[in-house]
Amino acid sequence: MTSEIIACRDAGTGDICYRILHPAGLEIRVMEMPDFSTAYAQFGTKFGAAYRRFRSRESGQMIELPAGTAHYLEHKLFEKEDGDVAKKFALLGASDNAFTDFDRTVYYFRTQQNYYEALALLLEFVQTPYFTEKSVERERNIILQELMEAIDDPADRNFEQLLEGMYHAYPLHPHILGTAESIRQITADTLLQSHKAFYNLHNMVLCCAGNVRVQEILAVADRCLMPAPVMQAEAVFPQEPAYPVTSRRICSMPVGKTQFSIGFKSRPVTGLARLRDSLLASLTADLLIGSAAPLYQTLLHAGLLNDTFDTDCFTGDGWFTVLFEGESDQPEAVLQALCDEIRRIQTDGIDEALFAVLKRAAYGDSIIGMNNPESACTAMLDAYIWGCDSPFDRTALLAELTAADVQHCLRERFCSDAVCLSVIEPESPGKEESEL
Repeated sequence: MTSEIIACRDAGTGDICYRILHPAGLEIRVMEMPDFSTAYAQFGTKFGAAYRRFRSRESGQMIELPAGTAHYLEHKLFEKEDGDVAKKFALLGASDNAFTDFDRTVYYFRTQQNYYEALALLLEFVQTPYFTEKSVERERNIILQELMEAIDDPADRNFEQLLEGMYHAYPLHPHILGTAESIRQITADTLLQSHKAFYNLHNMVLCCAGNVRVQEILAVADRCLMPAPVMQAEAVFPQEPAYPVTSRRICSMPVGKTQFSIGFKSRPVTGLARLRDSLLASLTADLLIGSAAPLYQTLLHAGLLNDTFDTDCFTGDGWFTVLFEGESDQPEAVLQALCDEIRRIQTDGIDEALFAVLKRAAYGDSIIGMNNPESACTAMLDAYIWGCDSPFDRTALLAELTAADVQHCLRERFCSDAVCLSVIEPESPGKEESEL
Protein backbone atom coordinates (compact mmCIF):
# COMPACT_ATOMS: atom_id res chain seq x y z
CA MET A 1 0.00 0.00 0.00
CA THR A 2 1.09 3.58 -0.67
CA SER A 3 0.40 6.71 1.31
CA GLU A 4 -2.51 8.93 0.32
CA ILE A 5 -1.42 12.58 -0.02
CA ILE A 6 -3.98 15.40 0.15
CA ALA A 7 -2.90 19.01 -0.47
CA CYS A 8 -4.73 21.59 1.68
CA ARG A 9 -4.25 25.11 0.32
CA ASP A 10 -4.85 28.46 1.98
CA ALA A 11 -7.00 30.37 -0.52
CA GLY A 12 -5.60 33.71 0.64
CA THR A 13 -1.86 33.06 0.82
CA GLY A 14 -1.40 30.01 -1.38
CA ASP A 15 0.39 28.15 1.45
CA ILE A 16 0.09 24.37 1.26
CA CYS A 17 -0.19 21.79 4.03
CA TYR A 18 0.22 18.21 2.85
CA ARG A 19 -2.00 15.81 4.74
CA ILE A 20 -0.65 12.27 4.40
CA LEU A 21 -2.50 9.13 5.43
CA HIS A 22 0.21 6.54 5.93
CA PRO A 23 -0.69 2.84 5.52
CA ALA A 24 0.77 2.10 8.98
CA GLY A 25 -2.14 4.10 10.42
CA LEU A 26 -0.40 7.43 11.17
CA GLU A 27 -1.54 10.79 9.81
CA ILE A 28 1.37 13.02 8.78
CA ARG A 29 1.03 16.75 8.14
CA VAL A 30 3.80 18.68 6.40
CA MET A 31 4.47 22.29 5.41
CA GLU A 32 7.50 22.69 3.17
CA MET A 33 9.19 26.05 3.94
CA PRO A 34 12.53 25.97 2.07
CA ASP A 35 13.44 29.58 2.90
CA PHE A 36 14.01 28.63 6.54
CA SER A 37 17.18 27.02 7.87
CA THR A 38 15.40 25.49 10.88
CA ALA A 39 12.99 22.56 10.80
CA TYR A 40 10.58 21.27 13.42
CA ALA A 41 8.73 18.04 14.12
CA GLN A 42 5.96 17.24 16.61
CA PHE A 43 4.75 13.70 17.26
CA GLY A 44 1.53 13.78 19.27
CA THR A 45 -1.09 11.44 20.66
CA LYS A 46 -4.65 12.12 21.76
CA PHE A 47 -3.88 11.07 25.31
CA GLY A 48 -3.60 13.68 28.02
CA ALA A 49 -4.26 14.30 31.69
CA ALA A 50 -8.06 14.17 31.22
CA TYR A 51 -7.84 10.61 29.84
CA ARG A 52 -8.26 8.70 33.05
CA ARG A 53 -10.76 6.05 32.03
CA PHE A 54 -11.09 3.83 28.96
CA ARG A 55 -12.95 0.77 27.78
CA SER A 56 -11.34 -2.12 25.94
CA ARG A 57 -13.37 -2.75 22.79
CA GLU A 58 -12.01 -6.29 22.75
CA SER A 59 -12.98 -7.34 26.28
CA GLY A 60 -15.44 -4.63 27.30
CA GLN A 61 -13.39 -4.10 30.47
CA MET A 62 -13.34 -0.60 31.96
CA ILE A 63 -9.86 0.54 33.02
CA GLU A 64 -9.22 3.38 35.49
CA LEU A 65 -5.88 5.21 35.38
CA PRO A 66 -4.37 7.14 38.30
CA ALA A 67 -4.25 10.91 37.85
CA GLY A 68 -0.92 11.91 36.31
CA THR A 69 -0.46 8.75 34.22
CA ALA A 70 -0.11 10.59 30.89
CA HIS A 71 2.59 12.87 32.28
CA TYR A 72 4.46 9.99 33.96
CA LEU A 73 4.43 8.10 30.66
CA GLU A 74 5.84 11.15 28.86
CA HIS A 75 8.76 11.22 31.31
CA LYS A 76 9.54 7.52 31.06
CA LEU A 77 9.51 7.24 27.28
CA PHE A 78 12.78 9.19 27.13
CA GLU A 79 14.63 6.50 29.08
CA LYS A 80 15.73 3.45 27.12
CA GLU A 81 17.82 0.41 27.91
CA ASP A 82 20.83 1.99 26.17
CA GLY A 83 20.50 5.43 27.79
CA ASP A 84 18.70 8.75 27.67
CA VAL A 85 17.14 9.67 24.32
CA ALA A 86 17.88 13.39 24.88
CA LYS A 87 21.63 12.65 24.59
CA LYS A 88 21.06 11.04 21.19
CA PHE A 89 19.22 14.13 19.95
CA ALA A 90 22.05 16.32 21.24
CA LEU A 91 24.61 14.28 19.29
CA LEU A 92 22.57 15.01 16.14
CA GLY A 93 22.56 18.73 16.92
CA ALA A 94 18.83 18.71 17.71
CA SER A 95 17.01 20.19 20.70
CA ASP A 96 14.19 17.96 21.95
CA ASN A 97 11.46 18.08 24.58
CA ALA A 98 7.88 17.02 25.33
CA PHE A 99 4.78 18.20 27.16
CA THR A 100 1.53 16.80 28.49
CA ASP A 101 -1.70 18.77 28.32
CA PHE A 102 -5.25 17.81 29.22
CA ASP A 103 -6.05 16.40 25.76
CA ARG A 104 -2.65 15.44 24.32
CA THR A 105 0.96 14.44 24.85
CA VAL A 106 3.47 15.83 22.35
CA TYR A 107 7.14 14.98 21.68
CA TYR A 108 9.11 17.40 19.53
CA PHE A 109 12.48 18.62 18.32
CA ARG A 110 13.97 21.45 16.29
CA THR A 111 17.22 21.43 14.39
CA GLN A 112 19.25 22.98 11.57
CA GLN A 113 21.05 19.76 10.72
CA ASN A 114 20.49 15.99 10.54
CA TYR A 115 16.73 16.52 10.42
CA TYR A 116 15.79 13.14 8.98
CA GLU A 117 18.07 11.25 11.38
CA ALA A 118 16.42 13.11 14.28
CA LEU A 119 12.98 12.37 12.81
CA ALA A 120 13.77 8.65 12.73
CA LEU A 121 14.88 8.83 16.36
CA LEU A 122 11.64 10.62 17.32
CA LEU A 123 9.44 8.00 15.65
CA GLU A 124 11.40 5.08 17.06
CA PHE A 125 11.64 6.16 20.71
CA VAL A 126 7.97 7.16 21.05
CA GLN A 127 6.79 3.87 19.51
CA THR A 128 9.11 1.71 21.61
CA PRO A 129 8.47 1.77 25.36
CA TYR A 130 11.03 0.47 27.81
CA PHE A 131 9.80 0.33 31.41
CA THR A 132 11.04 -1.61 34.39
CA GLU A 133 9.73 -1.38 37.93
CA LYS A 134 13.15 -0.14 39.01
CA SER A 135 13.28 2.68 36.44
CA VAL A 136 9.68 3.68 37.11
CA GLU A 137 10.36 3.82 40.84
CA ARG A 138 13.46 5.92 40.23
CA GLU A 139 11.40 8.49 38.30
CA ARG A 140 8.74 8.74 41.01
CA ASN A 141 10.68 11.09 43.27
CA ILE A 142 11.54 13.34 40.33
CA ILE A 143 7.86 13.71 39.44
CA LEU A 144 6.86 14.21 43.08
CA GLN A 145 9.39 17.04 43.31
CA GLU A 146 7.98 18.57 40.11
CA LEU A 147 4.49 18.35 41.63
CA MET A 148 5.62 20.08 44.83
CA GLU A 149 7.05 22.94 42.77
CA ALA A 150 3.78 23.24 40.83
CA ILE A 151 1.74 23.28 44.04
CA ASP A 152 3.91 26.14 45.31
CA ASP A 153 3.36 28.19 42.13
CA PRO A 154 0.50 30.69 42.66
CA ALA A 155 -0.48 30.79 38.98
CA ASP A 156 -0.72 26.99 38.83
CA ARG A 157 -2.71 26.87 42.06
CA ASN A 158 -5.06 29.62 40.92
CA PHE A 159 -5.87 27.82 37.66
CA GLU A 160 -6.35 24.45 39.36
CA GLN A 161 -8.56 26.07 41.98
CA LEU A 162 -10.69 27.60 39.21
CA LEU A 163 -11.11 24.20 37.56
CA GLU A 164 -12.08 22.68 40.91
CA GLY A 165 -14.73 25.37 41.28
CA MET A 166 -16.08 24.89 37.76
CA TYR A 167 -16.05 21.19 36.92
CA HIS A 168 -17.96 18.59 38.94
CA ALA A 169 -17.05 15.34 37.21
CA TYR A 170 -14.92 16.01 34.15
CA PRO A 171 -11.30 15.04 34.97
CA LEU A 172 -9.68 18.47 34.61
CA HIS A 173 -8.44 18.29 38.19
CA PRO A 174 -6.37 17.40 40.12
CA HIS A 175 -3.19 18.78 38.54
CA ILE A 176 -1.91 17.47 35.17
CA LEU A 177 0.92 15.86 37.15
CA GLY A 178 -1.56 14.11 39.46
CA THR A 179 -1.37 14.02 43.24
CA ALA A 180 1.25 12.58 45.59
CA GLU A 181 -1.11 9.66 46.23
CA SER A 182 -1.96 8.97 42.58
CA ILE A 183 1.69 9.20 41.48
CA ARG A 184 2.56 6.48 43.99
CA GLN A 185 -0.06 4.20 42.38
CA ILE A 186 1.54 4.29 38.91
CA THR A 187 3.53 1.19 37.97
CA ALA A 188 5.38 -0.09 34.92
CA ASP A 189 2.28 -2.11 34.03
CA THR A 190 0.14 1.06 34.21
CA LEU A 191 2.45 2.79 31.74
CA LEU A 192 2.64 -0.18 29.37
CA GLN A 193 -1.15 -0.52 29.41
CA SER A 194 -1.58 3.18 28.66
CA HIS A 195 1.00 3.13 25.86
CA LYS A 196 -0.66 0.14 24.22
CA ALA A 197 -4.08 1.76 24.48
CA PHE A 198 -3.35 5.30 23.29
CA TYR A 199 0.03 5.34 21.54
CA ASN A 200 -1.59 3.61 18.61
CA LEU A 201 -0.68 5.24 15.27
CA HIS A 202 -4.40 5.55 14.45
CA ASN A 203 -4.59 7.89 17.47
CA MET A 204 -1.49 9.95 16.62
CA VAL A 205 -0.19 12.61 14.26
CA LEU A 206 3.26 13.64 13.02
CA CYS A 207 3.65 17.30 12.04
CA CYS A 208 6.73 18.61 10.21
CA ALA A 209 7.48 22.16 9.10
CA GLY A 210 10.43 24.20 7.90
CA ASN A 211 13.23 23.22 5.53
CA VAL A 212 11.79 19.73 4.91
CA ARG A 213 10.57 17.67 1.97
CA VAL A 214 7.48 15.47 1.87
CA GLN A 215 9.12 12.60 0.04
CA GLU A 216 12.08 12.42 2.41
CA ILE A 217 9.73 12.47 5.42
CA LEU A 218 7.76 9.64 3.84
CA ALA A 219 10.96 7.65 3.30
CA VAL A 220 11.71 7.92 7.04
CA ALA A 221 8.12 7.02 7.92
CA ASP A 222 8.16 3.98 5.63
CA ARG A 223 11.33 2.77 7.33
CA CYS A 224 10.41 3.51 10.96
CA LEU A 225 6.65 3.05 11.34
CA MET A 226 5.34 -0.28 12.53
CA PRO A 227 1.80 -1.01 11.21
CA ALA A 228 -0.66 -0.37 14.02
CA PRO A 229 -3.48 -2.76 14.95
CA VAL A 230 -7.05 -1.54 15.06
CA MET A 231 -7.57 0.88 17.96
CA GLN A 232 -8.96 -1.12 20.89
CA ALA A 233 -9.20 1.63 23.53
CA GLU A 234 -12.23 3.88 23.78
CA ALA A 235 -11.80 6.88 26.08
CA VAL A 236 -14.75 7.29 28.45
CA PHE A 237 -15.67 10.62 30.04
CA PRO A 238 -18.35 11.39 32.66
CA GLN A 239 -21.40 13.57 32.10
CA GLU A 240 -20.68 17.11 33.23
CA PRO A 241 -23.40 19.43 34.62
CA ALA A 242 -23.88 22.74 32.83
CA TYR A 243 -23.10 24.99 35.78
CA PRO A 244 -20.07 25.40 38.06
CA VAL A 245 -19.62 23.65 41.39
CA THR A 246 -19.43 27.02 43.13
CA SER A 247 -19.24 30.71 42.26
CA ARG A 248 -16.15 31.45 44.38
CA ARG A 249 -12.95 29.71 45.42
CA ILE A 250 -10.50 31.61 47.61
CA CYS A 251 -7.22 30.62 49.29
CA SER A 252 -4.13 32.28 50.69
CA MET A 253 -0.51 31.90 49.54
CA PRO A 254 2.72 33.88 49.94
CA VAL A 255 2.03 36.33 47.08
CA GLY A 256 2.69 40.05 46.98
CA LYS A 257 -0.59 40.95 45.29
CA THR A 258 -3.96 39.23 45.00
CA GLN A 259 -4.25 37.05 41.89
CA PHE A 260 -7.54 36.06 40.28
CA SER A 261 -9.04 33.95 37.52
CA ILE A 262 -12.57 34.33 36.18
CA GLY A 263 -14.09 31.50 34.19
CA PHE A 264 -17.33 31.42 32.21
CA LYS A 265 -18.36 27.81 31.71
CA SER A 266 -20.46 26.82 28.69
CA ARG A 267 -21.45 23.99 26.38
CA PRO A 268 -18.55 22.12 24.75
CA VAL A 269 -18.49 21.46 21.00
CA THR A 270 -16.22 19.45 18.69
CA GLY A 271 -14.49 19.70 15.32
CA LEU A 272 -14.83 22.86 13.23
CA ALA A 273 -17.54 24.13 15.60
CA ARG A 274 -15.02 24.01 18.44
CA LEU A 275 -12.45 25.96 16.44
CA ARG A 276 -15.00 28.54 15.32
CA ASP A 277 -16.48 29.02 18.79
CA SER A 278 -13.06 29.32 20.44
CA LEU A 279 -12.01 31.99 17.92
CA LEU A 280 -15.31 33.81 18.43
CA ALA A 281 -15.09 33.60 22.24
CA SER A 282 -11.51 34.92 22.22
CA LEU A 283 -12.51 37.80 19.96
CA THR A 284 -15.52 38.57 22.15
CA ALA A 285 -13.38 38.53 25.31
CA ASP A 286 -10.96 41.02 23.74
CA LEU A 287 -13.88 43.20 22.68
CA LEU A 288 -15.14 43.21 26.27
CA ILE A 289 -11.95 43.79 28.21
CA GLY A 290 -8.89 43.21 26.02
CA SER A 291 -6.05 45.73 25.99
CA ALA A 292 -7.75 47.84 23.30
CA ALA A 293 -11.19 47.84 24.97
CA PRO A 294 -12.49 50.92 26.84
CA LEU A 295 -13.30 48.83 29.94
CA TYR A 296 -9.69 47.67 30.26
CA GLN A 297 -8.44 51.26 30.05
CA THR A 298 -10.99 52.35 32.66
CA LEU A 299 -10.01 49.59 35.11
CA LEU A 300 -6.32 50.15 34.45
CA HIS A 301 -6.56 53.87 35.23
CA ALA A 302 -8.65 53.10 38.34
CA GLY A 303 -5.91 50.76 39.60
CA LEU A 304 -8.20 47.71 39.47
CA LEU A 305 -6.04 45.98 36.82
CA ASN A 306 -2.41 46.04 35.75
CA ASP A 307 -0.48 44.82 32.73
CA THR A 308 -0.56 41.19 33.91
CA PHE A 309 -4.20 40.91 32.81
CA ASP A 310 -4.97 38.48 29.99
CA THR A 311 -7.85 36.62 28.36
CA ASP A 312 -7.97 33.10 26.93
CA CYS A 313 -10.30 30.38 25.72
CA PHE A 314 -9.73 27.01 27.42
CA THR A 315 -11.50 24.31 25.46
CA GLY A 316 -11.33 20.61 24.64
CA ASP A 317 -13.58 17.67 23.77
CA GLY A 318 -15.78 17.95 26.84
CA TRP A 319 -15.12 21.44 28.21
CA PHE A 320 -15.36 25.08 27.15
CA THR A 321 -14.38 27.97 29.44
CA VAL A 322 -13.57 31.60 28.65
CA LEU A 323 -10.85 32.85 31.02
CA PHE A 324 -9.87 36.24 32.42
CA GLU A 325 -6.76 36.31 34.62
CA GLY A 326 -4.62 38.89 36.34
CA GLU A 327 -3.78 40.73 39.55
CA SER A 328 -6.11 43.03 41.45
CA ASP A 329 -6.71 44.09 45.04
CA GLN A 330 -10.43 44.08 44.18
CA PRO A 331 -11.20 41.01 42.00
CA GLU A 332 -14.90 41.19 42.90
CA ALA A 333 -15.03 44.71 41.43
CA VAL A 334 -13.35 43.46 38.24
CA LEU A 335 -15.90 40.67 37.92
CA GLN A 336 -18.78 43.06 38.52
CA ALA A 337 -17.47 45.52 35.91
CA LEU A 338 -17.06 42.68 33.40
CA CYS A 339 -20.63 41.43 33.98
CA ASP A 340 -21.96 45.00 33.66
CA GLU A 341 -20.11 45.40 30.35
CA ILE A 342 -21.57 42.14 29.03
CA ARG A 343 -25.09 43.37 29.81
CA ARG A 344 -24.38 46.81 28.32
CA ILE A 345 -23.13 45.41 25.01
CA GLN A 346 -26.04 42.98 24.84
CA THR A 347 -28.37 46.00 25.10
CA ASP A 348 -26.49 48.70 23.20
CA GLY A 349 -24.64 46.58 20.62
CA ILE A 350 -20.93 46.26 19.98
CA ASP A 351 -18.44 48.90 18.89
CA GLU A 352 -18.29 48.02 15.17
CA ALA A 353 -15.02 49.89 14.59
CA LEU A 354 -13.26 48.12 17.48
CA PHE A 355 -14.66 44.77 16.32
CA ALA A 356 -13.21 45.36 12.83
CA VAL A 357 -9.80 46.26 14.27
CA LEU A 358 -9.68 43.21 16.55
CA LYS A 359 -10.84 40.89 13.79
CA ARG A 360 -8.17 42.18 11.39
CA ALA A 361 -5.52 41.80 14.09
CA ALA A 362 -6.55 38.20 14.84
CA TYR A 363 -6.64 37.41 11.11
CA GLY A 364 -3.18 38.92 10.62
CA ASP A 365 -1.73 37.02 13.58
CA SER A 366 -3.11 33.80 12.14
CA ILE A 367 -1.53 34.45 8.73
CA ILE A 368 1.82 35.47 10.25
CA GLY A 369 1.84 32.42 12.51
CA MET A 370 1.69 30.08 9.54
CA ASN A 371 4.90 31.67 8.21
CA ASN A 372 6.89 30.42 11.21
CA PRO A 373 7.89 26.73 11.21
CA GLU A 374 7.34 26.20 14.93
CA SER A 375 3.90 27.84 15.09
CA ALA A 376 2.92 26.19 11.79
CA CYS A 377 3.79 22.81 13.34
CA THR A 378 1.66 23.63 16.36
CA ALA A 379 -1.24 24.79 14.19
CA MET A 380 -1.18 21.52 12.24
CA LEU A 381 -1.16 19.47 15.43
CA ASP A 382 -3.94 21.58 16.99
CA ALA A 383 -6.07 21.05 13.89
CA TYR A 384 -5.64 17.28 14.14
CA ILE A 385 -6.42 17.13 17.87
CA TRP A 386 -9.50 19.28 17.30
CA GLY A 387 -10.74 17.12 14.42
CA CYS A 388 -10.05 19.60 11.60
CA ASP A 389 -8.57 18.57 8.26
CA SER A 390 -6.64 21.77 7.57
CA PRO A 391 -4.64 24.26 9.67
CA PHE A 392 -5.95 26.98 7.37
CA ASP A 393 -9.52 26.58 8.63
CA ARG A 394 -8.65 29.15 11.31
CA THR A 395 -8.23 32.08 8.90
CA ALA A 396 -11.29 31.10 6.86
CA LEU A 397 -13.47 30.97 9.98
CA LEU A 398 -12.10 34.26 11.33
CA ALA A 399 -12.95 36.01 8.07
CA GLU A 400 -16.61 34.97 8.38
CA LEU A 401 -17.25 36.19 11.97
CA THR A 402 -19.79 39.01 12.34
CA ALA A 403 -21.16 41.39 14.97
CA ALA A 404 -24.27 39.19 15.17
CA ASP A 405 -22.01 36.23 16.01
CA VAL A 406 -20.54 38.22 18.92
CA GLN A 407 -24.02 38.94 20.31
CA HIS A 408 -24.88 35.24 20.08
CA CYS A 409 -21.60 34.38 21.83
CA LEU A 410 -22.38 36.81 24.65
CA ARG A 411 -25.73 35.10 25.22
CA GLU A 412 -24.36 31.54 24.99
CA ARG A 413 -20.85 31.74 26.44
CA PHE A 414 -20.95 34.57 29.01
CA CYS A 415 -23.82 33.69 31.35
CA SER A 416 -23.63 35.27 34.82
CA ASP A 417 -24.97 32.10 36.46
CA ALA A 418 -22.16 29.99 34.92
CA VAL A 419 -19.22 32.00 36.23
CA CYS A 420 -16.63 31.14 38.88
CA LEU A 421 -14.09 33.47 40.48
CA SER A 422 -10.86 31.98 41.84
CA VAL A 423 -8.73 34.18 44.10
CA ILE A 424 -5.27 33.75 45.61
CA GLU A 425 -4.90 36.25 48.43
CA PRO A 426 -1.70 37.25 50.26
CA GLU A 427 -1.30 35.25 53.44
CA SER A 428 -2.53 36.73 56.69
CA PRO A 429 -3.07 35.18 60.14
CA GLY A 430 -6.17 32.98 60.36
CA LYS A 431 -6.91 33.06 56.61
CA GLU A 432 -7.99 29.68 55.19
CA GLU A 433 -9.29 28.38 51.89
CA SER A 434 -12.98 29.08 51.40
CA GLU A 435 -15.78 28.22 49.02
CA LEU A 436 -19.05 30.09 48.56
